[in-house]
Amino acid sequence: MTNLTRRGVVAGAASLAALQTTGAFGQATPPANPVALNIIDVAGNLQLTQAAIERFAKDNPKLISRLNFSRAPSPELPAKLKAQQEANRVDIDLVLTGPGAMSDGIQQGLWIDVWKSHAAKLPKAEEVYHEQALMMQRNFGQNEGVAVVYSPSGPLFEYAPDRLKVVPKTAEEFLAYVKQNPKRFTYARPVNSGPGWTWLQGLPYILNDSDPTDPMKGWDKSWAYLKELGTGIDYYPGGTTPTMKELGEGTRDVIVSTCGWDINPRALGIVPKEAKVFVLANTHWIPDTQFMCIPKGVSADKVGVLLALMSYMLKPEAQAQTYDKGYFYPGPAVKGVTLAMAPQESRDVLAEYGRPEYDDLIAKLPTRPPLTPERLVAAFRRWDQEIGVGHGAPK
Repeated sequence: MTNLTRRGVVAGAASLAALQTTGAFGQATPPANPVALNIIDVAGNLQLTQAAIERFAKDNPKLISRLNFSRAPSPELPAKLKAQQEANRVDIDLVLTGPGAMSDGIQQGLWIDVWKSHAAKLPKAEEVYHEQALMMQRNFGQNEGVAVVYSPSGPLFEYAPDRLKVVPKTAEEFLAYVKQNPKRFTYARPVNSGPGWTWLQGLPYILNDSDPTDPMKGWDKSWAYLKELGTGIDYYPGGTTPTMKELGEGTRDVIVSTCGWDINPRALGIVPKEAKVFVLANTHWIPDTQFMCIPKGVSADKVGVLLALMSYMLKPEAQAQTYDKGYFYPGPAVKGVTLAMAPQESRDVLAEYGRPEYDDLIAKLPTRPPLTPERLVAAFRRWDQEIGVGHGAPK
């Protein structure tokens, strides 16, 4: 693991004394010596949280001696972590994860059940989270994950208006477009892509499938649709970034997107600012949330420090950083964190690259929770076996 350069500072970090006063440690005491924390990101989360994590470490030198950050693909983490646990040599202290590794970890029993075993050392979920994030925490994070960022997410479609002249309005029109224009549309493998993840789970609502909550028995229309759609797709990239680059380079005309993946790549110049988005009829938001998880096998002294860090990451001053450059728009998972509280850079980016129509879509489109972890894992596996097979990266 490597030390990464500091990305900025967060104003108003909590001190060790304040943490002890507010009960962030509960009955625990600070470690005898500051600990080094190894933090792995499998969801792009450090873009949103690294500055706040570093600020907490800087303000609490009696707790943390060093931060080691690393990144890895989400599908690879569960097996790696399980191997470490079986060897009794866990060297990952905190995982920043989205739905994929989160679900696998719950199924395989990789995470400490922090909300159950250490409830006194964390804030009360119903007191800090806004309604939508609380829904995700309870239905998805369960006892193991601590929700740290939230987005209504998607599914959205992003396109080049100079190349797509007639925007599809329904799933049927979109399927016809893809079949008539092969290789001009793609989406990333869902297990490793937020946009792919929301598209996979949002499609059963768009198609009015028999049971959108059951990918094995209730998605007959959706699996058939995805197979037919695949006849116009040459390959499915392993992550979202390649789809954005291909849209920006002109090799794709349409890709699956989300609020954050629409705003951030345009702000970074990967996708032209002029790109537009559309939704299909009967679209429901499938919100995305990223979590902080502590693997089983982490030492008790580190767990106490990590719980204090988790508590700090749910404070408004840390949450305000998650607006970032629109990467996980809007970002905050807790109540009362407005854009006015965000850094000036975030406000400037969203003023230029945000979309006024998002407020209307967020208010108008219904929101549905993602699949439960075990069903999400089953959906990912079935997609890999039935849809992604034979559509590997081009040689």
